[in-house]
Amino acid sequence: MIRALLLALLAAVLPAAVAAAGIRLKDLVEVDGVRGNDLLGYGLVVGLNGTGDGLRNAPFTEELMAALLERLGVNVTGEAIRARNVAAVMVTSTLPPFARAGSRIDVTVSAIGDAKSLLGGTLVMTPLNGADGEIYAVAQGAVIAGGVAAEGAAASVVQGVPTAGAIPMGARVERELPFDFASLASLRLALRSPDFTTAGRIERVINAEFGRSVAAMADAGTVVLDLAATGMRSPAHAVARIESLVVAPETRARVVVDQRSGTIVMGADVRIGRVAVAQGNLTLRIEEAPAVIQPNPFSPGDTVVVPRTAAGIEEEPGTGLAEIAPGATLSEVVAGLNALGVAPRDMIEILKTINAAGALHAELIVR
Repeated sequence: MIRALLLALLAAVLPAAVAAAGIRLKDLVEVDGVRGNDLLGYGLVVGLNGTGDGLRNAPFTEELMAALLERLGVNVTGEAIRARNVAAVMVTSTLPPFARAGSRIDVTVSAIGDAKSLLGGTLVMTPLNGADGEIYAVAQGAVIAGGVAAEGAAASVVQGVPTAGAIPMGARVERELPFDFASLASLRLALRSPDFTTAGRIERVINAEFGRSVAAMADAGTVVLDLAATGMRSPAHAVARIESLVVAPETRARVVVDQRSGTIVMGADVRIGRVAVAQGNLTLRIEEAPAVIQPNPFSPGDTVVVPRTAAGIEEEPGTGLAEIAPGATLSEVVAGLNALGVAPRDMIEILKTINAAGALHAELIVR
């Protein structure tokens, strides 16, 4: 209850403070075309301490290792390889925007066979391909695993995920993306959270910075900047000038609940119409206590089991019926529900019911 109350109060206080101070434009929008690209590769991790793939259960690991040795001039055709210190892995990474040949990027390594741990392993040279099938980077290096595993004859223990790891700066960019940013005639600023009010404010702030109309709101998620009207030498100079401008964003009223952890977060703009709330629980209790009846000694008869059942329904003390005034604010709603002694999981059900009744004037997001 205390955690849910603190989160709700933070959600009420922080947006007001942020709105007063404003947020930099670079934290609100993405420049169209300035984006990363996903890379994927299939490689081999060697040097494991007996925790690699069982080659009988993972034949693709044996094929990959044989192909690697063939490229190195070692002929293993027809040989039975039974090493336990290698593992086949998928290597993933993201090629950041404007990455140049020779730059280093981070990679993530994940086992795809029955390897128990990648701790202490080294990734052998692995090409990373883009969605177009071209090789954009090559990864290699020592794997930093994110967990540990140990086992004995009759028990085992695992902490974290030892079958996945990372190689910081483990890949070198070999091919650059063909994107001529300097030739753009206009820039499209894409809002991370589309909103007409926020887009209008961004338009006004940019126009005020240049002293003339250089930006126009296209829709709730896009603001178009005319580079010719700015008089700037290049798009890069224009972005550098506007990305530090401060804008007060506007967001929709939302209530986000996480049913797994019982966490509730409500925005400061949440309003609730007039509604009455009552909360209580019924407990159904059934107890079985069968009795065994035996005949008297030396008398005819059989032993009989007689069922005995005690059933009852108990009603826990309810919170009573409480009324919430129309237009109640977040702090008033939280204070009222806390006064009723409502637990976080019960509060989630109450909010869902209030929303079903049409009295919750906010977007309810349940996860």
